Amino acid sequence: MFFRVLSFLLLQALGAVLGYLLAGKYSPVWGAVVGILVGSFLWLLIDAVRGAKLMRWLQSGESTELTLGYGFWNEVADRTRRQMRSRERRVAEGETKLQDFLAALQASPNGVVLLDANGRIEWFNQMAGQHFGFDARRDMLQHFGNLVRDPGFATYYSGQDFSHGLVMPGRESTGSKPVRLSVHLHPYGEGRNLLLSRDITALEQAEAMRRDFVANVSHEIRTPLTVLAGFVETLQTLPLDESERQSYLNLMSQQATRMQSLVNDLLTLSRLEGSPAPSGSDLVDMVQLLQQCKQEAHNLSSLVWGKPQDIQFLVSDAVAVTGSPSELHSAVFNLIGNAIRYTPADKSIRVHWHKTAEGEGELSVQDTGPGIAPEHIPRLTERFYRVDRSRSRDTGGTGLGLAIVKHVAQRHGAELLIESIPGRGSTFTLRFRAARVRPQ
Repeated sequence: MFFRVLSFLLLQALGAVLGYLLAGKYSPVWGAVVGILVGSFLWLLIDAVRGAKLMRWLQSGESTELTLGYGFWNEVADRTRRQMRSRERRVAEGETKLQDFLAALQASPNGVVLLDANGRIEWFNQMAGQHFGFDARRDMLQHFGNLVRDPGFATYYSGQDFSHGLVMPGRESTGSKPVRLSVHLHPYGEGRNLLLSRDITALEQAEAMRRDFVANVSHEIRTPLTVLAGFVETLQTLPLDESERQSYLNLMSQQATRMQSLVNDLLTLSRLEGSPAPSGSDLVDMVQLLQQCKQEAHNLSSLVWGKPQDIQFLVSDAVAVTGSPSELHSAVFNLIGNAIRYTPADKSIRVHWHKTAEGEGELSVQDTGPGIAPEHIPRLTERFYRVDRSRSRDTGGTGLGLAIVKHVAQRHGAELLIESIPGRGSTFTLRFRAARVRPQ
């Protein structure tokens, strides 16, 4: 401001001197006055030009350099430029934080939907799009209730009681493959709502499997215990001859063996689920393992059917697999044992170990039993799931064999494949990745 006043006075003084000198002897005083007026006018003109230049710069909204020399307007321009740059920096930082926040929401495993006061969609992440089938270009600002036509959600939203969540079917839910979503609304701001969705299908299936597991274990153990208790009471209360007594004792031994097999399989499953994965440095000689299974298979066949079945063991490639010998033996013999139990005594079983063209190890157990209907195949590896419950129990099965095979396959990076044709038999295949197959 001091420079502004000083420049104004200096220009007036310069005009007065020039006016006085130019007027000479005629009227020096009036010349000086005119010079002062002309100097003031020039100062105002220059000042107005600089102010207009600053105004155009402000109207353009640019943050580029503006040269106005020294003085008041240059100070105004400099301060304005600094404020604009500071504001742009804050806006850029805010935009960066907003993008980071949105990226974090996009990475969330849960669905996130922002709803305005009227229930219209303001924003949603990719997971919510998968849960509800939303399209960002098509469904933005659409009413959520118009896109998700579920009576349960309509009642939940209209009730305005968001202290609890809602479980509803997912967009791709079908009778054979149900999808369950947990949806919870959280109010915020002025009438807005944050909707969180989570796929709980696996959790509900796990809970159902847990309930079934407990019920099945109780049933499987209760049945032989009931039989044993009945036989014990019979032996204690009734006079029996030696043959009858021996018959009851044999039946009691069978039930005790059945419970022992069940407990052993449960302990095997527990050990597989709770122990670390097998080492990749131990080699399992599959030829030797199959030789051991061959003798055990004939013994089991004689026990179940009274005579050995026609069981063929074929080894096309003498290759080994990295993993646990005990776990692989358990898996292989469970497959062979199932084939023996479900294949009639006069039919054949074929066990084949070979290396595929891709370098994978493949063990297949092919039976000629009654086969399995397609609707049962996806559930065969569930614990205690049986296609024919009475037949499995009669032949000594516990209903846990394929569950053990599945766990062993997962721990060894293998794949369990099941093919079956009703009336013609089934083929169970364990396929090991090429990285686990080693030359003998």
